[in-house]
Amino acid sequence: MGFTVKNSLIAVVRIIDGFNEWVGRAVSWLVVLMVINVFCVVVLRYIFSVGWIWMQETYVWMHGTVFMLGAGYTLLHDGHVRIDLFYREASARYKAAVNLVGSLFLALPLIWLTFDKSWPIVVRSWESLERSAEAGGLPALYLFKSVIIGFCILFGVQFIALAMRSLLILLDVEMDSAEQQGGEA
Repeated sequence: MGFTVKNSLIAVVRIIDGFNEWVGRAVSWLVVLMVINVFCVVVLRYIFSVGWIWMQETYVWMHGTVFMLGAGYTLLHDGHVRIDLFYREASARYKAAVNLVGSLFLALPLIWLTFDKSWPIVVRSWESLERSAEAGGLPALYLFKSVIIGFCILFGVQFIALAMRSLLILLDVEMDSAEQQGGEA
């Protein structure tokens, strides 16, 4: 593997990791807003007997956005749940092989299928400027549905970065420990 190919792979991994790091930190602020929103909904409902559908939908949309757009960030920091009876204590090369095969043959095809099946739904939603089905609900449901496409892109490119990082490890390319693990060490 030539010097330029190695440096190119490392550069791409760093760009993808950096972008998902930024998106994950940005979207995490929605959690704060979501907690404030839920607190307001509960106080308004149980103390003042007042409630608005749009306020309830707001925290549901924020919750979905955090999970969908934060998936790449979570993968970057190895935070997804896995059954790792063998993986946890395995060598870096074994983990890299599992991650490479899993990324290429399991994760990326599933993400592509999700993208392929959701694209027409999102396009139809945009074409009709879909709104909430609830009276008094939020307008612009098409924006929320677009988060599915964002999920596919962010999660997909993070799996590509994981596959590239795994390939570099399998080829014994020197990377610092943070880059080998994906994110901050």
